[in-house]
Amino acid sequence: MTMAAKITAANFENEVMKAGKPVLVDFWASWCGPCRMLAPVIDQLSGEYEGKALVGKVNVDEEADLASRYGIVSIPTVIIFVNGKECERLVGVRGKDDYEEAIEKYL
Repeated sequence: MTMAAKITAANFENEVMKAGKPVLVDFWASWCGPCRMLAPVIDQLSGEYEGKALVGKVNVDEEADLASRYGIVSIPTVIIFVNGKECERLVGVRGKDDYEEAIEKYL
C-alpha cells in the first residue's frame, strides 16, 4: 500500500509550492482520533493518484509553523494546493469521495 508523503517545513517548498501537479495535504496529529480514522483514506488516495497528484501529510505537532501559516485551527484539515496556491479546504473527516471530487477538479 502506498503511504502519503511526509511533508515538513524543510521539503514544503519543493513538494507543495513547486509541484507541477495538484497536492492534497492532510494536516493531522497522532493524538487526534478523527485524524487516525482518515489516515487509511489518505493513504488510499496516495496510491490512486500516484503520478497525477501528490498526497502528503503534515504532522501539526512537529510542524507548528506550517500549521499556523495556513491557519489550521481544527484537525484533520485537508488543503488542496495547485501551483503553490490553496484552492480548496476540507475540515473534519469526510467520505473518500469528497476528497476524490476535490482532487479531480484540479487534474
